[in-house]
Amino acid sequence: MTVSTRPRAATDRPGRVGQVARGDEMAVSTRPRAATDGRSHPQPERHVSAAPVQAAAAGTAVAGMALDFTLPAELQAREPPEARGLARDEVRLLVSYYHSDRIVHARFADLPDFLAPGDVLVANDSATLPAALDARRSGCQGDEGEGAADTIALHLSTHLLDNLWVVEPRRVVGRRGEVLALPGGGTATLLAPYAGSQRLWVAALDLPLPVLEYLQRWGRPIAYPYVRGAWPLAMYQTVYAREPGSAEMPSAGRAFTPAVLERLRQQGVAFVAITLHTGVSSLEAPEPPYAEPYRVPIEVVEAIRASRERGGRVIAVGTTAVRALESAAGDRGQLIASQGWTDLVITPQRGVRVVDGLITGLHEPRSTHLALLEALAGRQHLERAYQAALEGRYLWHEFGDLHLLLP
Repeated sequence: MTVSTRPRAATDRPGRVGQVARGDEMAVSTRPRAATDGRSHPQPERHVSAAPVQAAAAGTAVAGMALDFTLPAELQAREPPEARGLARDEVRLLVSYYHSDRIVHARFADLPDFLAPGDVLVANDSATLPAALDARRSGCQGDEGEGAADTIALHLSTHLLDNLWVVEPRRVVGRRGEVLALPGGGTATLLAPYAGSQRLWVAALDLPLPVLEYLQRWGRPIAYPYVRGAWPLAMYQTVYAREPGSAEMPSAGRAFTPAVLERLRQQGVAFVAITLHTGVSSLEAPEPPYAEPYRVPIEVVEAIRASRERGGRVIAVGTTAVRALESAAGDRGQLIASQGWTDLVITPQRGVRVVDGLITGLHEPRSTHLALLEALAGRQHLERAYQAALEGRYLWHEFGDLHLLLP
């Protein structure tokens, strides 16, 4: 299998954070990671892969390039692990140490074996909404012809204020002022394209019930064509989900179970939560993330400070947790309890300031998520880890396997 790189458009924005409320003036200074492969921490001996990546493109990676590779169709997880006869925590876990390039193959239930007392896990506790609705178009002109009517999927992405939402009419070209008929007598009026997007719109919702009640009655989880069958909302929730608000599941935390969380607690590994409500993703084209609301509470800042004082590591559960933490870091890398909106794109040129490790899924070729991973672990290690995942037949997407990156 060949892993190659190719240039991308320059999407490295300066990490603008809008409408930020800085509360509880408490800051934690981040520290540089020591050059260690974590040998002072437990490293269970399991099957180790050291197969090198054969790069198809000569030279080293340059700014604005993201990892490119071919993802075989059979490595897409098409149903939840429960449908494959596995418990949540029985999905596979690729553990890679980015200072030594050491790779270990395990199961997610083994996660506590790779962590140590004093470490802190920071997860995203946003709960997934049943954000997909059937919507009926009428009176359309253009490709459909005047007077045509059809039913489409409308995905709610991000709540802005009052009855205004960012929405995605799936696989159609929306029209300014178009009114979409929703179940139960609701409507969604497309007001204007969102942030210059060709697929996202600002829409005004007129619903017969409060939005959460309405979605519980009429909505369903957002699912993409690679998923076989329809699965209930519970399959798209983490066990620690608390505040509804995400259009799509913060899936890096899906494999956690009460048993894994209890083992971590007994071992002295802290588990704390930020909140970042994720909008819809784009599987049609690799786009930078749009602004999303986040909150980093004072309890998380205190937990990270305590971990640093004990010599522990800060390990984010998912790229959304990384984005929230990095958005809450000041110019000098000090973590500040805050909330607001972030459109931060983390690239190797920007780097990361707060986290030492990351639990994440396996990401699409050339995605901005891979740029974030490279910012943490470096291009050479990322190529090595993804080669191991491809050769090991790991499964991609929200119902797939997971990757733990450690120093």
